Amino acid sequence: MSKAPYCYEYPRASVTVDIVVVTKERRPRVLLIQRKQPPFQGTWALPGGFIDMDETLEASARRELEEETGIQVGKLAQIAVFGDPGRDPRGRVVSVAYVALVRADDQVLAATTDADAAAWFPVDTLPDLAFDHATIVTDALEHLRRALDREPVGFQLLPRAFSLAALQAVHEAVIGKPLDKRNFRRKVLAEELVVPLAGEIEHGAHRPAQLFRYARPLPIPARADGDAGADARRPRPEPRGPGRDAPSRTRRDPRGRARRPRARKGRGR
Repeated sequence: MSKAPYCYEYPRASVTVDIVVVTKERRPRVLLIQRKQPPFQGTWALPGGFIDMDETLEASARRELEEETGIQVGKLAQIAVFGDPGRDPRGRVVSVAYVALVRADDQVLAATTDADAAAWFPVDTLPDLAFDHATIVTDALEHLRRALDREPVGFQLLPRAFSLAALQAVHEAVIGKPLDKRNFRRKVLAEELVVPLAGEIEHGAHRPAQLFRYARPLPIPARADGDAGADARRPRPEPRGPGRDAPSRTRRDPRGRARRPRARKGRGR
């Protein structure tokens, strides 16, 4: 019997996907499912499962997430691949991990298929997890921590209007350590990351706090209104040297009429 083309006699690993869903709130939570089947039956784990042969990795992640928890998410970011030989007692299994940010208030959990239950857990008080899912959660949070310096991740975890204290609390929850209040506020305000909302104040147990919104950075390319972004507002040196036009210096008399500049002696045009 002849072999099928491109069929090799080598062991083949199975491929799974795991999804770390983090809530957009002051104290972020992670979505977990309670496994219905062995291995790790009854243990909490990340939603996920084996990919189908005719679907992409992201499509598989979305399918598994909806099947096991009943929710759908927007953007999915692929964070890492986990392939230690002993990570799964069923055999050689390689998992591709994703992270997503959602608003918990918009989600209705419904555990089905391989899940007995689905629930949200604070990132700092997670139960023991199946497989190497604790490592996957740690790496997902590290991915968010790195993104805090280059993307508005902290703002995605908050409602439209928020206080600086709430923004700091999100950063502290993601990075896992306290931040100096004065330095944090100084950095956020100096980098013009937020804009105060006029007349919007948060009232609570302490003194009222000004509410802010995220200030999206202006694009560098020139816009239709002529503003070329933050770089365009920086002072630029006037052109100098041969071959460059000098800036215009039109003078006006007391009546507002333009005067022609006097030619300097000894210098031609």
